[in-house]
Amino acid sequence: MPRGHAFPGPPEALDSYRAAIDQLLDCELKGAKNPYTSRNGHMFSFLDADGTLALRLSDELESEFRSQYESGPVTQYGRTMQGYSSVPAELLDDTSSLSGWLERAWDSIGSLPPKPTKK
Repeated sequence: MPRGHAFPGPPEALDSYRAAIDQLLDCELKGAKNPYTSRNGHMFSFLDADGTLALRLSDELESEFRSQYESGPVTQYGRTMQGYSSVPAELLDDTSSLSGWLERAWDSIGSLPPKPTKK
């Protein structure tokens, strides 16, 4: 069964997210109800139930991203998520540009040490 199969949000947002991720070689979509991507135990993007994509970027990339796109911080459960920027709808629809940003986020997260497993 494909990941994101129980996603309660807009199906076109999930389709765009999947299409952008499919352009990355080593990245896969995870989560049935809450689709996300991660590397070495660190989540670097997710799609919320409203269909808003959040992207985790390094400080330098975050500044570049926010100056290039009309973007802001991501708030979940009343808290601002540090390092995450909201992806505007027009970028979510432009899967080739979005995949470039996802790849940059993938590379940035790859520089972090792997999170230890809980097992």
